[in-house]
Amino acid sequence: MDSSSVEAVRKRKCEADIPQQKSLRKCNTAGHEAPIPTLYLPEHIKGKRVLVETEDVGLYRIDNSELQSGTTGLHYRMSTKLDDRAEPMAAYGSVVQGMLRDGWLEVQVKTPLVSAPPMSPLTSLYRPTMEHGTKYIVVSGGVCSSLGKGVTTSSIGALLRGQGLRVTAIKLDPYLNIDAGLMSPLEHGEVYVLDDGGETDLDLGNYERMMFLNLARDNNVTTGKIYDWVIKKERRGDYLGKTLQVVPHVTGAIAEWLDRVAQVPVDGTGLRPQVCMIELGGTVGDIESMPFVEALRQMRFSLPEDSLAWCHCSYIPNMSGQKTKPTQHSVKALLALGIQPDFVVCRNSEPLEEGTRKKIANQCNIRQERILSAHDVNNLFHVPRVLAEQNILGKLTNVLRLDRMGIDFMGAPAGDTSIRTLGDWNDFARQVDEAEAANPVNIAFVGKYNKGGGDAYQSILAALQHASVAMGRKLKIEWIDATDLEQATDSDKVKAAEARLKDADGIFVPGGFGDRGVEGKVRAAGLAREWKKPYLGVCLGMQAAIINFARSVLGLEDATSEEFDAKKTSQNHVLMYMPEISKETMGANMRLGTRWVEFPSPETSLAAALYGGASKVMERHRHRYEFNVEYKKRMEEKGLIFSGQDESKERMDIIELPLSEHPFYVGVQYHPEYKSRPGQPSPPFFGFMAAACKPDVSVREVAEVCRKKGANPHWTPFQL
Repeated sequence: MDSSSVEAVRKRKCEADIPQQKSLRKCNTAGHEAPIPTLYLPEHIKGKRVLVETEDVGLYRIDNSELQSGTTGLHYRMSTKLDDRAEPMAAYGSVVQGMLRDGWLEVQVKTPLVSAPPMSPLTSLYRPTMEHGTKYIVVSGGVCSSLGKGVTTSSIGALLRGQGLRVTAIKLDPYLNIDAGLMSPLEHGEVYVLDDGGETDLDLGNYERMMFLNLARDNNVTTGKIYDWVIKKERRGDYLGKTLQVVPHVTGAIAEWLDRVAQVPVDGTGLRPQVCMIELGGTVGDIESMPFVEALRQMRFSLPEDSLAWCHCSYIPNMSGQKTKPTQHSVKALLALGIQPDFVVCRNSEPLEEGTRKKIANQCNIRQERILSAHDVNNLFHVPRVLAEQNILGKLTNVLRLDRMGIDFMGAPAGDTSIRTLGDWNDFARQVDEAEAANPVNIAFVGKYNKGGGDAYQSILAALQHASVAMGRKLKIEWIDATDLEQATDSDKVKAAEARLKDADGIFVPGGFGDRGVEGKVRAAGLAREWKKPYLGVCLGMQAAIINFARSVLGLEDATSEEFDAKKTSQNHVLMYMPEISKETMGANMRLGTRWVEFPSPETSLAAALYGGASKVMERHRHRYEFNVEYKKRMEEKGLIFSGQDESKERMDIIELPLSEHPFYVGVQYHPEYKSRPGQPSPPFFGFMAAACKPDVSVREVAEVCRKKGANPHWTPFQL
């Protein structure tokens, strides 16, 4: 382009003449004979994100959201060097210098130093029929379990999402169960329920909360699911007489499953994910995980070499110094299986020392800058920052060539208030730190799986924390075993448990199955009503409140649930088995997944107000028993409000007492904890926490503030 043409372009002021597409194709290139081309971009794009394509340097993404007049700081996506250390912090490429001239942004772009070699004509013969556009990041663990693989997976995914990439996540569980639905919370932790009713591993809750996704049952892969799928295909004759073997049939089925699920949109955009995070459960070297490791090894070498990165989590014990030998053996086990990890994430109480990093790199055949420290932090929301400070995004870009993904992120969609950028995560982590330093709010947690630790109630604890952070208070859990309230009322154990209940700011009763501890939960619900303590009951917690109300207020002393009356001695089953649920099988045989919850009177309902005045919301359910509507009229006459119901208006989902009689007494049949997110606390939990934190302030005021804000699309996606 000659100088006169450049001058004409500079003088073009009419916005109608300026390309409005996301991709400004073949932008004006001044001085084609010069070694460094110059791009002229209109001033009005300042503060926006655009794609720039030129004939000389290919496709670039320019992010000028922080550019100010006369300053520099543009970033383009094509990395000019393959050395990790050359990558600037939190950017995928080198810095481009820019300056405003006569209303146009003048940018000089250096030609990339490295270009991709031409493809061999026979390359396609060695490639499987898989989607080459998807990038995979595998996270495995060694030395011991509970290293934080799920947190690492979620944090990396959150950082990638913050850069505009569409992310999904898959958990590989080596156990033979079809799903986690029938596994004991005491042994395996909570069962996390998804929108489609999938009963999955608790790590999928981490993924959804940190990456703000809505996953499906197929995002949790178990050995049982894979073998079930393969055997069904064999019975149909799909293998045409082949002898089925672990390799290649089972491993091939795993790879096929991963490829299929990695293409499913999970972030609400309806677009295919660009990066798939895969967490390999268990510890490297376990016999049961061998087929998964082999399948991933095969995938790695069947895809283009910049398609899969392997991140291995290990433990660095501190015994008179940081010891690397366990990590060396862990990586050696991985190498013996044919896997060379690209990164090692080292868990330790203190930041990794440089000498430790160097030793691991030398012994494990991994570059020193790719040995990452995952040391202890005040709260888990600092982990994205810890990883970002070690430039994990730049390093992943060099391995996966993320700069060539064609990112077209133009900002958060309308109504999206989720935490997205690294700055957002830093702000929320700071909020959590401030809440931890504030006065505590004491919540009595009356559960039956308390001995399982926090994992048995992970989503509930997360929802309570989200709510307490929103209130600016430190969450303190007073664990009370429900069975301690079942003994004789004059026993020392019961008296001690009741004293702890009375000292609490609020009483929470979670869900559960079986009759153990039920009477203790019923008693806790009754004491909360009598003492006018803020009360929230979830699933069985709502049913316990109904049973207590029937006994204490209606005078039905034998009132109970059909679930707890195996001998059929009660004449008053206020809770009944759902008629469409089979009694012949247990697995995945419940009312599961996202269902409508309607508010008959949203103008007067406390629950509806907490949901922003919505007339209906979508929440996740998991139960076999429901309220017997034959008792509804009698309970309403005595003051109990059934404020939420399903579309048929025959299933009651929410109960509450009038605020004139109780500061906060709410029970929900569904599980609101599954949809609570950082910065977006679940409305029932938020109302409960507000009542517990501010007993002198009516929760009605908090509810009215929520009503004025309006409904959140997270719970009312149909309004988008």
